[in-house]
Amino acid sequence: MDYKELGDSGVRTSVIAFGSWAAGGWMWGGTEQNDAVGAIRASYDLGVTSIDTAPIYGMGLSEEIVGEAIKGLPRDKVQILTKFGMRWNLAQGTLAMKTKDNAGHDIDVYTYAGPESIVRECEDSLRRLGTDYIDLYQIHWPDVTTPIDVTMEAVTRLMAQGKVRAVGVSNYSAAQMAEAEKTVKLASNQVPYSMLRRDIEREVVPFALEHNKAILAYSPLQLGLLTGKIKPGQSFAATDLRATHPLFKAEHVTRVNAFLAKIRPLAESKSASLAQVVIRWTLAQPGITVALVGARNAEQATQNAKAIEVKLSSEELDFIDKARQQLQPAR
Repeated sequence: MDYKELGDSGVRTSVIAFGSWAAGGWMWGGTEQNDAVGAIRASYDLGVTSIDTAPIYGMGLSEEIVGEAIKGLPRDKVQILTKFGMRWNLAQGTLAMKTKDNAGHDIDVYTYAGPESIVRECEDSLRRLGTDYIDLYQIHWPDVTTPIDVTMEAVTRLMAQGKVRAVGVSNYSAAQMAEAEKTVKLASNQVPYSMLRRDIEREVVPFALEHNKAILAYSPLQLGLLTGKIKPGQSFAATDLRATHPLFKAEHVTRVNAFLAKIRPLAESKSASLAQVVIRWTLAQPGITVALVGARNAEQATQNAKAIEVKLSSEELDFIDKARQQLQPAR
């Protein structure tokens, strides 16, 4: 496994990190906790020392799973990346979505990052994770009801108390990152990025490269679409976000699979899966520091971790990009 520092924060993470959104079950049609714990431990055994989670993933379940998985592991060898600012148990801030929890109950989710809320969220996360500090604490989504400097001042106080090692943001624009930097030295920005979704290359990547900020790419496999395992017209559970996601319409899946068919021989020549090639391509892109990849069981986690063994030459990367350019941009 390879490891990189997040900016100049002093926090070093594995370049392939375990993304635990699916493990928490929320919006993924449920999960099996034992399988998720096994997936995290299998990842760790292969050098994936960094685990990204959030309270909203399963309404606390994902963090609890992570806490269970890291029991007995040397805490200084594991990097816990979690978030704040999405509340399902406090009707304050801006209504972000109406959704359902893992039990199918209707819930309202709000983006809110007021100081008192951050303190409460931090304490709840530490309890669920079974630890006394968080390696990277990230605001999950911008909160338009709280000034950025007020939010960041609250997190700096948590750093002063030793509860947070480094501060990051998620889903922030370059302008929002610059505003946050006036109050705290950011380590990173966690943003969506994949072969099908490359809009961060316009402003976020240049800002990160210029100011030495790490980029944590989430959904590099585009919710599983880039694994080649999704079929046109495939059905998903009503609680699975892919059931209504535009990228999973039959006509788009057909186009994506046609693209994947072009790079499948390359993957096969390396005894690699399509997913492994996609992960490796992601890490080869300018400015991308970490690829966050989810897994529901140990086998998936093992295959994700072994993507680091796949090597892509500049010619092979060019071949992939030329094949990808024939796809219509994601809408």
